[in-house]
Amino acid sequence: MRNSTRIRNIAFIGTGIMGSAIAGHLMDAGYRLTVHNRTKEKAQPLLDRGASWADTVGDAVRHADVVFTMLGYPKDVEEVYLSTGGLLSATRKGAWMIDLTTSSPQLARDIHGVAEVSDKHAVDCPVTGGEEGAIAGTLTLMLGCSAQDAEPILPLLQAFGSKVMYFDEAGAGQVAKLCNQISLASCMVGYAEALALADQAGLDTGQVRELVLGGTGASAAMERLAPLSMEGDFKPRFMCEHLLKDLALALDEADELELSLPGTTNARNLYDVLCQVGGARLGSQAVSLLYADEPTCTAAGLDWNRVEDMDIDKNVS
Repeated sequence: MRNSTRIRNIAFIGTGIMGSAIAGHLMDAGYRLTVHNRTKEKAQPLLDRGASWADTVGDAVRHADVVFTMLGYPKDVEEVYLSTGGLLSATRKGAWMIDLTTSSPQLARDIHGVAEVSDKHAVDCPVTGGEEGAIAGTLTLMLGCSAQDAEPILPLLQAFGSKVMYFDEAGAGQVAKLCNQISLASCMVGYAEALALADQAGLDTGQVRELVLGGTGASAAMERLAPLSMEGDFKPRFMCEHLLKDLALALDEADELELSLPGTTNARNLYDVLCQVGGARLGSQAVSLLYADEPTCTAAGLDWNRVEDMDIDKNVS
């Protein structure tokens, strides 16, 4: 495996909000960066700082020691890695490919297997910590490989992550991230319903939140995101459609393991409803709108007429 001291050239594919911040930390650490994104304008801040632009994925990765990808959906990962001219064919032998996307565990296993046959190294490394963590460089990283295997790339990971966790096998990092998303979604629904009950019962929701945070019902969601819901701030920190995608992936993995996850199914159905009525690109805290009055929903951009003959009770089981 390549010694980390020889890693100099990095390619970064996918320079959205998270990707751009992570790439910036790599530049701060002294690595030469080549970037590619479907929309060049989103990469402009990095280009202004000295990163090089590549018109295609193949051009971006051809001379890279390490390639990072931060994409939207598993279909994007599959296209970027497995298509003609994609990463697995365009990278040189010995190169590392590190996927930061929350994606399919099975797809991660497949990509890893193809890479190893070609004398390349593909690692699933989803992250958690959101936009704030990406900007601060304090993300938690979940690697589908051992600490020993990841040693050559550890300095790069530490440039944008404050905690690196190893799950030893390809695809296991993705499973770990999906576990995080399952817990997150349940906490989101939990705080939304707790505050809805408090509000309808005439209690001070701020006081109830303070109570919950002082006991065993506390969660990061109640601490960090509930205030946004209470203020009517539904701007995306993490979009509803992305959490819905993650929950669907978690349920697919559970199906493969013949495991029933009714709580996750319930949360998935709630976020599915929210996305269908216009909340797909709102922040995940918008789940509280499912318990709000019609004027509040309308002000946030939701339109219940988008879903015919639907009610929450029919779609949540």
